Amino acid sequence: MIRALLFDWGNTIMVDFCLPGPMYEWAKVEWVPGAEESLKELSSAYPCYVATNAGQSDACAVRQGLSRVGAEKYFSGIFASTDLGHEKPSPDFFQEISSSLNIPFEELVMIGDNYIKDIEGAGKCGIKTVFLNHKPGPENFPMADAIIHSMQELPFAIQKL
Repeated sequence: MIRALLFDWGNTIMVDFCLPGPMYEWAKVEWVPGAEESLKELSSAYPCYVATNAGQSDACAVRQGLSRVGAEKYFSGIFASTDLGHEKPSPDFFQEISSSLNIPFEELVMIGDNYIKDIEGAGKCGIKTVFLNHKPGPENFPMADAIIHSMQELPFAIQKL
């Protein structure tokens, strides 16, 4: 049973243009294609959370960034590494989230575009994973429970977990 969805932020929800400073201050911000539509559908069925390393951004800064595209309404909470004191792929990062939500690993799903940080880190803890592979090609991602190539595919991938 899936009780909550965890989303990476950069290049999973919003495009990371790799500009200096926190994303909420960037002149240009935008959705990853298909993310808004997927979140509209999935957030009505599951609590959704951001789980991000986010560099210099704490949860407040992440929320400000999300609000720039109207995404904050889809998330029940934000877990930023700067607040947790641990970064992905550390098991401690995922343990802090699981404990805070009082949801066991097996009932969480991590969605992200970085195989090592998002997928391997979560998978090693027993969290189900959906890898957003922006570069289709030969696929050898054994820790991914599902692989998608666009966020439009996410609702279907979640149904199949």
